[in-house]
Amino acid sequence: MREKKRERKKDEAAAPVEDLNPFRIAQRQFESAARYIPDLEPGLVEFLKRPRRVISVEFPIETEDGEVRTFVGYRCVHSRARGPGKGGIRYHPDVTEDEVRALAFWMTWKCAVLDVPYGGAKGGIICNPKEMSKHDQRKLTRRFVAELGDMIGPFTDIPAPDVNTNAETMAWIYDTYEMMHKGRNNLGVVTGKPVEIGGSYGRKEATSRGCLFCTQRALAKGLVPGLNSVLGATVVIQGYGNAGAIAHALYAAEGAKIVAVSDSRGGIHKPDGIDHAAAVEHKRATGSVVGLPGSKKVSNEELLKIPCDILIPAALENQIRGDNAAGIQTRLIAEAANGPTTPTADKILFDRGIPVLPDILANAGGVTVSYYEWVQNNEYEQWGEDDVNLKLHVKMERATDAVLAKQQEINGSLETLQAERTRFGHADEPLEPVDLRTSAYVLAIERVSRVTLERGIWP
Repeated sequence: MREKKRERKKDEAAAPVEDLNPFRIAQRQFESAARYIPDLEPGLVEFLKRPRRVISVEFPIETEDGEVRTFVGYRCVHSRARGPGKGGIRYHPDVTEDEVRALAFWMTWKCAVLDVPYGGAKGGIICNPKEMSKHDQRKLTRRFVAELGDMIGPFTDIPAPDVNTNAETMAWIYDTYEMMHKGRNNLGVVTGKPVEIGGSYGRKEATSRGCLFCTQRALAKGLVPGLNSVLGATVVIQGYGNAGAIAHALYAAEGAKIVAVSDSRGGIHKPDGIDHAAAVEHKRATGSVVGLPGSKKVSNEELLKIPCDILIPAALENQIRGDNAAGIQTRLIAEAANGPTTPTADKILFDRGIPVLPDILANAGGVTVSYYEWVQNNEYEQWGEDDVNLKLHVKMERATDAVLAKQQEINGSLETLQAERTRFGHADEPLEPVDLRTSAYVLAIERVSRVTLERGIWP
């Protein structure tokens, strides 16, 4: 027994350490996809990989109890080739500049996959809002917006909610910007606002609803043999914030059985199904889903390995990695979070025949309805929720169809693409069949590069 333990430790020590830096992961994903566009000029590849700008600000606030605390915040715009920068602002103690750069990078390709006229942007502040009063969160937000100044704006860079921020946070952003820019329509400076001050109906549910629409369409197109819809499917959801909790309600409403959910404190498993209202109320009352009567407690790692038809990562980055992908027991992964699966895990899952609906497709409902909110703001209009959801449904189905078709196109023409690479002087490894993430990237890169070349490199 001791000998086996020693051997296992030796194997673990010898195993290569996976690079979990989100920006380097994002660039690896891009580089893998760019190989399938043989005529993509190397200089353009380098341009598309780099952010347009990254801002770092350090600023103090005086807290409610009189303490002066200094915070660090970031805002990155990756691209504005197809329109203004667009992306959320997150408040989290683990925010880093590279994380923000990666999230802005992913937003560029997400907007392109959905054919929404935005480029990618993202922001974040290093803080723990769970340990801050609402008063201090409001002061933090206002000071951050003041520090950014004209670096954000309705036609330049448009924030939105993300991890630990919500409609109320967006209202503070709008009000601060409005105080600094009197005399014009500033509603479009931020999306995800309360409906009463220009927010869109359906925006709160949009990320999860879009994920559902994407899942339903992919299943209807035969992505998973024998599973034609979410009706009767067993679902596991990792993460029970806005996206995860709403996904629970929406998938259950379509006949799925949610058998396990989790939040930052742990998870719960209930094979006969978890009631959404009961889970939400228990989390409201206790701060976690853990301890819901009738459920079994599991860790977040254990939750990922629970057998199910559909696994929905709705937490943070790097949840499915090379060290746990082999233990995943699902038939389909739908990424409601950004960057939950690493490149090493992607390869393992692809080789095992487990398709992944990638984040730049599956969770794009949020930015799509943010776009609808922005349009309504600029036109002084307000659409009904049914109209918003119908427009979202059409967008998500078109994008899903396009990504599925791109995968078939690439995998059906590998020899031709390889010949083209040789013709253009690329002497790297042979091209292999691609997964849905690579297909979505190829589609997005083609769209962004085409617009970039049509506009020309200024001056």
